[in-house]
Amino acid sequence: MNRRLLMLSLALTVMTHAVAAPPELPPHTLPGTQLRTLAPTAEGRHYQLHIHLPASFSKEPRRRYPVLYVTDAYWDFATVVASYGNLVYDRVVPEFIIVGLGYGGARPDYDALRLWELSPVRMGGERAESGHADQFLDTLEKTVFPLVERDYRGDPAQRHLAGSSLGGLFVLHALHARPQLFKGYIAASPAVVVGGDWIIARARAQAAVGKPLDARLYVTGAEFEWPGFLAGIQRYQALLPELKLPGLVFERRTIDGERHAGTKAESYTRGMRFVFAPLAPEQGPSKD
Repeated sequence: MNRRLLMLSLALTVMTHAVAAPPELPPHTLPGTQLRTLAPTAEGRHYQLHIHLPASFSKEPRRRYPVLYVTDAYWDFATVVASYGNLVYDRVVPEFIIVGLGYGGARPDYDALRLWELSPVRMGGERAESGHADQFLDTLEKTVFPLVERDYRGDPAQRHLAGSSLGGLFVLHALHARPQLFKGYIAASPAVVVGGDWIIARARAQAAVGKPLDARLYVTGAEFEWPGFLAGIQRYQALLPELKLPGLVFERRTIDGERHAGTKAESYTRGMRFVFAPLAPEQGPSKD
């Protein structure tokens, strides 16, 4: 083969490899999960549920399960599901259903959409489309809970709620506004500073009523949060023992070495252990 033919052969080989399509491989999915899009609400909100079912769900058709509802499912659902599997394996939590709360439709703008329902107060400026947490609680109570408890055998006596940042603020609002809805609350780095510590005033108002609660609350901040943001969380954490809310069992924690988003994994893992502790198959260290 002369030099010209050799160079042509090499060029064709390179071109063939360059244009060859990569093999089509199946996408990775989370086992035991499904997506369920709901009909638009009266306010025109398009919600989508991310649902994870326990391993025993199909084997025990008469069994009802506790449910953990998680805000911002498009970000946090997979994190919670991963921790759940580890905790169930260790028998430190019961089997329960996880329902992530998200949005349907093509390419939703999560940052803009979540402002509408996760903040209990108007945030002002470009974030004026906020402050509808009570409407979101209405949707959960009237639409989401009945669906989960009918179609997935969720236990209405064992609803729990988790969220981070603005989702964490929504968790605290649910505790102080409608404590009858949930038994357990996980507030990871909640945005306490929204509305000038509005949630602290709301908590004080609830304490003044003195109505007994039967709930567990786990609330965290991250060591390297924005200083002003962390200070708000610390004000709320310091307030809890002062409030003396009857029947509320709480735990406060600062996640060392983490910033705002990095606190989620540990906050959710430890939070699930805490709120589900009364239902855990085993307590304490592993047994031989």
